[in-house]
Amino acid sequence: MCGIVGYIGFQEAYPILINGLKRLEYRGYDSAGVALLYNDNIHVYKRKGKVQDLESYVNRQQPPATLGIGHTRWATHGEPSDLNAHPHFSQSKRFAIIHNGIIENYHILKKRLQDRGYHFESETDTEVLAHLIEEVYSVGNVTPAEAVRLALTKVEGAFGLVVVCNEEPDLLIAARRASPLVIGLGEGEYFVASDATPIVEFTKSVIYLNDNDIAIIRRDEVTIKTIKNDTVIPEIQTLNIELSAIEKGGYDHFMLKEIFEQPHSIQDSLRGRISHDLREVRLGGLDHMEDKLVAAKRIIIVACGTSWHAGLVGEYLIEELARLPVEVEYASEFRYRNPVLYPEDIVIAISQSGETADTLAAVKLAKEFGCTVLGVCNVVGSSIPRETDGGVYIHAGPEIGVASTKAFTGQVTALTLMAMLIGRKRNTLSEERFHDLVREIVRLPDVISQVLEQVNDQVREISEQYKDAANFLYLGRGCNFPVALEGALKLKEISYIHAEGYPAAEMKHGPIALIDENMPVVFIATKDKSYDKILSNIQEVKARKGNVIAVVTQGDSTIENLADHVLEIPVIDEILMPVVAVVPLQLLSYYIAVLRGCNVDQPRNLAKSVTVE
Repeated sequence: MCGIVGYIGFQEAYPILINGLKRLEYRGYDSAGVALLYNDNIHVYKRKGKVQDLESYVNRQQPPATLGIGHTRWATHGEPSDLNAHPHFSQSKRFAIIHNGIIENYHILKKRLQDRGYHFESETDTEVLAHLIEEVYSVGNVTPAEAVRLALTKVEGAFGLVVVCNEEPDLLIAARRASPLVIGLGEGEYFVASDATPIVEFTKSVIYLNDNDIAIIRRDEVTIKTIKNDTVIPEIQTLNIELSAIEKGGYDHFMLKEIFEQPHSIQDSLRGRISHDLREVRLGGLDHMEDKLVAAKRIIIVACGTSWHAGLVGEYLIEELARLPVEVEYASEFRYRNPVLYPEDIVIAISQSGETADTLAAVKLAKEFGCTVLGVCNVVGSSIPRETDGGVYIHAGPEIGVASTKAFTGQVTALTLMAMLIGRKRNTLSEERFHDLVREIVRLPDVISQVLEQVNDQVREISEQYKDAANFLYLGRGCNFPVALEGALKLKEISYIHAEGYPAAEMKHGPIALIDENMPVVFIATKDKSYDKILSNIQEVKARKGNVIAVVTQGDSTIENLADHVLEIPVIDEILMPVVAVVPLQLLSYYIAVLRGCNVDQPRNLAKSVTVE
């Protein structure tokens, strides 16, 4: 979950590293540091806090090095502090290392190193790895790259790391296992990063490292080997990210920008997947899976966080349109509870980053059982698409805000297309209904543009009234129940207000005890087959003096007369309503967080890509 950046070339390294860390800060922002190799000395600067705190500390005193590494941290081992910040030196300061991941056997390794006279300044597992590399280098009479390789054979756990050695001023060593790393190939220069955001302004040519790859990067070449010392012929890929996509573009926060990008991001999710005559849905990543999807007896969706909520919507969609039983599992629980799986099962893994550690582990477990595994991901070239048998990219573009918005709507859009495609192929979805849904889904970008235009100012006003609330309750039914969960999660993530999402009918089984005049209750109350039931739930809340904020279908005068606040959204098929209904809830969480003075894009204790367990 930490951010890693490295540079070797002809330019001064420090500005490249600092700007790269700023772009990676969404991955972790407890502390930051850089190491610069100059005149055979490694100069390390690190500080607790944001990248800007590091920048102020360095204050232009850095040497003009053309090789360096940088790191922005999300703490796992050891609290955020100057000492625990990366990079970490080896004992003789011959090596410096930055690391993302968790070394699971660090206790054992640390004890052995202490017995051999090594001293530790930090509480981190990373410092253990720095000393281990030095130990191998000193005892084994090997090269720095070989020392790193041999040290990693003794390591259990996850890592993405970059190492420099003061005896090799023209060398970066990078390695990964279950933690992403990408190498950018420039003209006479090379870049290393946790993702492509620090690289895109310099080059579009990249190599994505695979698990257990080690990259030996010199000023004139890159060599890739495995930890077993096998040579790897890398695949050079082309980035399709534009620099403007990772900048705020005039918005106050990335989150607000990404909320307002949703008409465009959903359009990109749909592009090329619906025929011009609106009679077919085509998902190229599933073409070779058609027979298995038609013959499937069960689908299992594995995901975490917001992606899990998208999976819950997918459960409703696939069961409704394709008449296939669907189970939605937390990936973190799925992998540990000895699940019952059969080779004919289809497992769908959902992850924005494509690197979520628990989801990736669930993918590998499902493959061990012989299941067909599909991915729904945003980041091209990430681990889950490379591990799965097929799948769908959502094409939402880079999502920098830690609280996911456009990725959620992109995931639900992709799952809707999948449900429609499977339903049509299985003949459980009539041709007439299929065509109606196609006509409706192509309206989504315009409908969401209309929602943003209509409710933005209204949501800002409502937020003023409820910004100091201690608790919120979110309620929905059917495929809008996961939307209630997602709305509550967004509010918790960025405003730090306690919020819970429930199926509206479950309110009477406990949560109703919380309702009084101080409790805002958000209803997703659009007109569908459960409308009359949710109307009764609203009346039950009002009878107990609760404050009702209702997301309703445009023109609904009944709820308007009951609720304290009504947010109208356009009429659209109820199957597609989750994509539309979530938008006012995203805005509500955003404006409340802003009014409370919270750091919207970098909420405390969170990181964007959860690459550790």
